[in-house]
Amino acid sequence: MTDLTGAAAGLRALPPSCGPVRLIAVDGHAGSGKSTFAGRLAAALDGAPVLRLDDLASHEELFAWTERLMQRIIEPLARGATAHYEAYDWTLRRFTEPRELPAAPVVLIEGVGAGRRALRPYLARLHWMDRGAEESWERGRRRDGPGLSTFWDGWTTAETRHFSADPSRPFADALVRELLEGYVMLPGPVSTAMHDQTITHGDQFRPPY
Repeated sequence: MTDLTGAAAGLRALPPSCGPVRLIAVDGHAGSGKSTFAGRLAAALDGAPVLRLDDLASHEELFAWTERLMQRIIEPLARGATAHYEAYDWTLRRFTEPRELPAAPVVLIEGVGAGRRALRPYLARLHWMDRGAEESWERGRRRDGPGLSTFWDGWTTAETRHFSADPSRPFADALVRELLEGYVMLPGPVSTAMHDQTITHGDQFRPPY
């Protein structure tokens, strides 16, 4: 799949999941390519708005942003209203500039934990970037450089803890694999289970990472 036109058309055809909005999540390990994929998918959706969870998280709350997300983002969108939130500045270490997220027909939410348990009831589709944890983290470390190695050490521990308690991949509708050019989307565990109509005991408890 060298472009995402077909995928975008499929998302537009989904029923709304959060008020009038089709909320589409892009989850995966840090460094797995979520931001790039979400940006390209948004472009294929003629500029669909994207919420980046890095703007809601902070140094003190790497994953404890559920309440902020529900109050500032989900509740307004569910009413068909524009959401307003302050974006976190990772250099200044504080929330700064206010931003808006309109209740567009399709809204993307990308970041580690975008498919978390509390958010899934509001999602029209959950995409999982299908790149392993170690490979993703190594890509992220190379991208950010040695100056953030201490942060990455703490992050990988926190991410592992998060996905152990609240995994996303088993609930993904689609697995996204990055190619040299473009992407390929495979049926996710949820889509496969619905197609097969059966899930074995082993499938339910197979470690997803």
